[in-house]
Amino acid sequence: MAKDKIDTIDKDLICQLIEDGRMPVGQIGENLGITTPTVRTRLKALLGAGALKVAGLVDAFKARGLTTALVGIRLDTYQLEEKLEEIARLDQVHWACVVTGQYDIIVEVISADGMVGLHRFLSEQLYKVGGIKSSESFVVMKSTRKWLLLPEGIQRELESIPMTIGD
Repeated sequence: MAKDKIDTIDKDLICQLIEDGRMPVGQIGENLGITTPTVRTRLKALLGAGALKVAGLVDAFKARGLTTALVGIRLDTYQLEEKLEEIARLDQVHWACVVTGQYDIIVEVISADGMVGLHRFLSEQLYKVGGIKSSESFVVMKSTRKWLLLPEGIQRELESIPMTIGD
């Protein structure tokens, strides 16, 4: 069954998962007053439609060892869709979006190698994309309520990244 509308029950289901992504479907059903099979069906439809993803998120400031930066990018030519997709596929990119203002695209980059990794991203990976007039980087020094779904490139390196837990 294709899912084309997110209704109140779906929204309530999503809120339950936001509170606890590991909450059993039976508990969700009990909390919402619906049956477990209904929760499973709706969850499957939301996941299948790409409207929901349940994942392990990392607080980059508690799990030390990761550097986060925002990169504002100006393009040479107006190829927004093509460049957005190409940049979003780079290993260290958490998310990328087209924006209004002085930049065409803003990207959030995660580095497991601190400034060296950020420099490598800018000078090697982003450079290979081509069609970029300029970029400006903003290293995130502190954030709050910021949970990261680690980019695939960082996930592949996770075992070798020295990380500690701290405040």
